[in-house]
Amino acid sequence: MARLIYSFFFYFIQPWVWLRLLWRARKQPAYLRHIGERYGFYSGDVPQKLFWLHAVSVGETRAAEPLIRALLDGFPEYCILMTHMTPTGRETGKELISRHCERLMQAYLPYDLPDACHRFLSRFKPVCGVLMETEIWPNLIVSAQKNAIPMLLVNARLSERSQCAYKRLLPLVKPALSILSVAAQTVADAGRLEEIGARRVHVSGNLKFDVAPSPEKRQLGKEWRKALGSRRAWLAASTREGEEALILDAFARIPLPILLILVPRHPQRFDEVAANIEARNLSFCRRGKGEFPDGKTRVWLGDSMGEMPAYYTAADLALIGGTLLPFGGQNLIEAAACGCPAFVGTHTFNFAQAVEDSIARGAALRVADAQDAARQALRLFDDGKALAAMREAALGFSREHRGATEKTLELIREITGLAA
Repeated sequence: MARLIYSFFFYFIQPWVWLRLLWRARKQPAYLRHIGERYGFYSGDVPQKLFWLHAVSVGETRAAEPLIRALLDGFPEYCILMTHMTPTGRETGKELISRHCERLMQAYLPYDLPDACHRFLSRFKPVCGVLMETEIWPNLIVSAQKNAIPMLLVNARLSERSQCAYKRLLPLVKPALSILSVAAQTVADAGRLEEIGARRVHVSGNLKFDVAPSPEKRQLGKEWRKALGSRRAWLAASTREGEEALILDAFARIPLPILLILVPRHPQRFDEVAANIEARNLSFCRRGKGEFPDGKTRVWLGDSMGEMPAYYTAADLALIGGTLLPFGGQNLIEAAACGCPAFVGTHTFNFAQAVEDSIARGAALRVADAQDAARQALRLFDDGKALAAMREAALGFSREHRGATEKTLELIREITGLAA
């Protein structure tokens, strides 16, 4: 009954869904492309042997890369269908296709409407479905069960806040979760998922530790670092709405020659952030225009996509976005993999375990606010040994937590009955 009410409601709100697509297309016209796929209508040939992996947006798509690579290597006769929900996720998926092979396909996942899910699964007939992180779509999961398609929730995480929200929808969520095999990031995530209905739960670790930063982007970052010379660079990575103003106000009190590299999380906000910098009369240049900071540049706006490893490599330390305001934080794992020490604010509930482990290892520091981050940055810039120790700790932290890919792959072999 809960799923029936949910389905009726989802059909009822479709006009508002279309209005939302139109609204988002003002800044990202790609939201109006491939509309048919969102309702289960697809074109092109479909391979007979196919894995299906769903990665909703950019972060999930990048986290899936080591698993995708392992599946391609372990099952050479199979192709992989990657599905997404956002244009930026789809663009990131295209980067994976260019780096790997023609055995990767892309599409949008349909909305969680019974007929759309049926069309999707009937067309592609995957050997199994792999949902990244916390994607719980009741109609999709039940439809997969009816079609005898085993489903996994991998790299799964669930914060206390999200768990409370799901508990309010338990009659809807619990039956869907009970169908899934789950590979949780941490013991705490596993426990919270079990409390809301998951039955077959394994702790496999975080796939993001197995993501190797692009060698090309790392090399680009080294070239930037060399061009900056002895000048210290403080990176504000994947910042969210409202955070840039706090960071810029704190940074404005820091004298030259320190450079702020400011990289917003969402590309549709690049111009808005540029206006924020200009309003504070801080000299700046834009990566998106091919500009590189000179000795008088205060802020370098990182308005480019897919270059975060280069920014982390060029920077002396990074403030992780989404942690100064209650967004839950972005992931600091990529920073650690590039040997970049990290600051985090007080709002880290999305990646609580990784943050606490990183702080305990000496690879990260928690700051109270943007002003505190600026003070800590100045302290570390004046203490080269402490900064170097944090850099080594970051690399060590990254190495120590690898291995989730093989554990997840073993679970996929188990539920599909496929041998590598």
